[in-house]
Amino acid sequence: MLKTIKEDIQTVSAKDPAARNWVEIALCYPGLHALWLHRLAHFAWQRKAKLLGRLLSHINRWLTGIEIHPGARIGRHFFIDHGSGVVIGETAEIGDDVLLYQGVVLGGTTLEKRKRHPTVGNNVVIGAAAVLLGPITVGDGAKIGANSVVVKSVPPGATVVGVPGRIVEDRRKPIVDLEHGELPDPVSEAIRLILEEQAGLEECIERMEERHHEV
Repeated sequence: MLKTIKEDIQTVSAKDPAARNWVEIALCYPGLHALWLHRLAHFAWQRKAKLLGRLLSHINRWLTGIEIHPGARIGRHFFIDHGSGVVIGETAEIGDDVLLYQGVVLGGTTLEKRKRHPTVGNNVVIGAAAVLLGPITVGDGAKIGANSVVVKSVPPGATVVGVPGRIVEDRRKPIVDLEHGELPDPVSEAIRLILEEQAGLEECIERMEERHHEV
């Protein structure tokens, strides 16, 4: 247990440049507290003490502003930065070395009692207020931009932005690293291409008019 707590604190220290020392991390990081309380709730849930698990999850939400269903499975080196408004559903599965920002939702899209929440691979980063819905899979190393809405599976290494989420990265050659506020916007990219095309057409028309006047 102490080894796991130490590992969690080291994870925060590695992923948050604002973290100064282990005492501050242990006392002042709600994302870390939410993870610790979830582990207790998940332990109870797995041992059929489901009411206790839900109660611990409810207390977790009240204390941290983060809602994690006790049935959700979370791997190692997991970190929720800031954390307020994060929701992780019952059948969600999260791999190792995953980073979530505030407002992320791993939600379901059906009332049926089956797998209905996302499965997130290893080394995934999910930006602020991103919403992932349904039993989709987010591949290892993928990056989800802030405010994106993702309803289809994401291949490993891809970067997804927009509503609905669109892949803006070739998996073999990344366009950008995840600077959280600097991911490309597919809408603005489309507008930029249209404007460039318009400028080219205007130049062509001007050349044609000049030739007409010369004649």
